[in-house]
Amino acid sequence: MKHIVKILTLVMAITALWVGLLQTSMIPRSHTWLLPIYFVVSLGCYGLLMVGIGLMNFPTCPQEALLLQKVFFYTFCSLDMVVLAN
Repeated sequence: MKHIVKILTLVMAITALWVGLLQTSMIPRSHTWLLPIYFVVSLGCYGLLMVGIGLMNFPTCPQEALLLQKVFFYTFCSLDMVVLAN
């Protein structure tokens, strides 16, 4: 529920900014149609970031989070060794 409130607050703030920019004509009309596209892309990036952080932290399973971090560490170290060997 908290994330929904944060996202809706962000949507309202961006909408208010967009309407304000349209009314003050700070941005040319030819560029204003890009603002919603930028917003959707930014929201998608934010969502992917939150999913990635959630997967890396496992807030409900701290032991599994440590195990996953060890697996990533050993995988990346072994990949570095393979690259350095070649």
